[in-house]
Amino acid sequence: MAFHCKFLLAVLLLLLAEGVDKARADGMVTGSVFCDQCKDGQMNLFDYPLNGAKVAIACAGSDGQMTVWKEETTNWLGNYAFRFEGNTDLSRCTAQVMMGSGQGSSSGCGAAVGPARGLNLFFRMFNMELYTVDSLLSQPARPMSFCRRSSGSPVPAPAPPRTVPSRPPPSTPSPPRTAPFFQASACPYQNWTMPQYKCYWKLVGPDTKVAVAFGLAAARKYGTDMNLWEGLQGKGDVYRTLLREGTAALLNSYNSIHFSYPTLSVVGHMNWALIGSPQQALLTAMQFKRANSGGGNVRCTFTPCK
Repeated sequence: MAFHCKFLLAVLLLLLAEGVDKARADGMVTGSVFCDQCKDGQMNLFDYPLNGAKVAIACAGSDGQMTVWKEETTNWLGNYAFRFEGNTDLSRCTAQVMMGSGQGSSSGCGAAVGPARGLNLFFRMFNMELYTVDSLLSQPARPMSFCRRSSGSPVPAPAPPRTVPSRPPPSTPSPPRTAPFFQASACPYQNWTMPQYKCYWKLVGPDTKVAVAFGLAAARKYGTDMNLWEGLQGKGDVYRTLLREGTAALLNSYNSIHFSYPTLSVVGHMNWALIGSPQQALLTAMQFKRANSGGGNVRCTFTPCK
């Protein structure tokens, strides 16, 4: 409960600092669409964002029947955003990728779609409601050849082992320890600044330039000299807060395959926020902050480096 109170207070302060106009948007729904190349219903390193995919918002009426209210198309980063004016009830609505649309159709990733996702109320204040949607998936007709064999595929029976009477049977080896990359972990930005956890910086280092990590939009906003360590110190401004939480999310994505945002998605969301409005930057910063805290379900698995 204390975490949620602090989280909402942080959002309130940021909104006040940015002077959000109450009349700009009464309701907003945002999310991303990815190609699920392995058809496993999960996000992994092989999946990529889909440009031009059509997403529909459907809502249940009093009779329980679903009716499509709005359609939008994803941008080149796979992101979409809906805006609703007026006092619109979105509590009984879902988001769904439409079959055979956009880049997914031409690239062979529009043969099937994943399940519809409910809208998650992110926060409600100042006559504004912000909703997020878990990643939507579009799928090819068959899993790609580089995907692992599914559990339902037949596996040849192993050949019976040969016995050697003159030698004692080998001892059973201990099961291998799970690599940290395959463990679920999410760590807030404060942990990434602690010297005892410096060994968890992977693929990028504290001196890596923000422009190198996030691209041209970040270079325009933050310059070419700022590094990721400096980015983790940001506060007092919505775009510095975005960089702080985005940097932590990038590091978490390198550290754990089960982090809420794959690396490509972190970079994509950062670029989408940097070229959009301050409200979009605020929303993305808060989404990253929630993911970095584990959302109440995932803990930080850091142990002091040796």
